[in-house]
Amino acid sequence: MPTDEKKKILLAEDDEFLSTLLKTRLEREGFVITIVRSGDEVIPTLKLVKPDLMLLDIILPGKSGHEILDNLIKAETKIPPFMVLSNLGQEEDIKRATQFGAIEYFVKSHTALDDLVKKIAEFLKKS
Repeated sequence: MPTDEKKKILLAEDDEFLSTLLKTRLEREGFVITIVRSGDEVIPTLKLVKPDLMLLDIILPGKSGHEILDNLIKAETKIPPFMVLSNLGQEEDIKRATQFGAIEYFVKSHTALDDLVKKIAEFLKKS
């Protein structure tokens, strides 16, 4: 892959303020961001964009993050590397996302934006 090719991130987040803020910060880091605000948009957009990383909210209109991951597995579709960014912070939710292969699980209320952007950048620079 050419070194000047920008890494692509699919952001599945229905909160307009948070998704816009994240998009701005991640673009400043040099990443290309595609936002979807509904769970129903995730799988078609994944196939189109082929992101290097997906940031996935669990609670989305339409399909939930868990339903999206279930559908990808059932369809034997390759799940891209993904991190969860959710309001759900129960141990069961974190365990389920980890079983699907989540690299990181961030609880929105406990995660500073700078820390989130730093973790994303670190992961994408390694991959």
